[in-house]
Amino acid sequence: MLWKVKTALLGMAASAAMSGMAFAQEAEAVYGRSVPGQLDMQTPVTQVARQVQDLHTGMLYTMIAICVFVLALLAIVVLRFNAKSNPTPASWTHNTKLEMVWTFVPVVILFIIAIPSFKLLTLQEDFEKVEPDLVIKATGYQWYWGYEYPDADIVFDSYMLGLGATQMNDDVRDELAEYGHAPELWKLAVDNPMVVPVNKTVLVQTTGADVIHSWTVPSFGVKADSVPGRLNQTWFNVERVGTFYGQCSELCGVNHSYMPIAVRVVPQEQYDAWVACVQETDEPAECVRSELDEATASSGAIELAQQ
Repeated sequence: MLWKVKTALLGMAASAAMSGMAFAQEAEAVYGRSVPGQLDMQTPVTQVARQVQDLHTGMLYTMIAICVFVLALLAIVVLRFNAKSNPTPASWTHNTKLEMVWTFVPVVILFIIAIPSFKLLTLQEDFEKVEPDLVIKATGYQWYWGYEYPDADIVFDSYMLGLGATQMNDDVRDELAEYGHAPELWKLAVDNPMVVPVNKTVLVQTTGADVIHSWTVPSFGVKADSVPGRLNQTWFNVERVGTFYGQCSELCGVNHSYMPIAVRVVPQEQYDAWVACVQETDEPAECVRSELDEATASSGAIELAQQ
């Protein structure tokens, strides 16, 4: 009987491990969004995002080591200095050397953590060293985003596809399919994505038209509050083509969860063609289809964010 139970438990453990590996492989294959069962953060596609995740991982391992050490000390105290094991307790109450150690060591740990933290902060916020190839203004509205390309004289709004629906239905599926998106991209896909060239530094200036919003794309490692009456800024340089998604990350009203962000990253020549098309037709969505989707299909590429 025991060996049957043991065999069953081993089988369950193996199945769980295989499922975890499958989820990990699925998450690893997707760029620009999360997938069901994903345990880690989204795959970084910028230098900032990589350093954010490296700092996060280093902090996590540091906290695990501290917790294990403290837990070991507690176990020693419980096992060695309980009333049964140590019926006659010591009479001293202070140890100057020990107190100096447990004061000095945390300070050293904080200094070690501060080094990569300040390097990352400088990389993110030292805009004097940022030389943008493209400037885009992102304005948050209740509940959609507006984008302006000052150098190209392009202005358009970006709405979530399937807006107004409270659950997936045929109308939402049809609208997503019309724009070339799979059903799982509902609440992420938009009618007019921001379009930027790959391997170019993009400066995003953001503000709010009504309440505070937040322009956030996890794969880029960027998050900037869009505050009415104030112009905040952030920057990114994406290293691969694809479509990358984010969402407003500041509670902004009843439809807060219905204002996603989509950024389409394309080669420079496709970006130039999209800009020329929008300037001529004033139809960003149609230009995405005619200049970007057709070019992607003709080259045999697959949109990475929809793998």
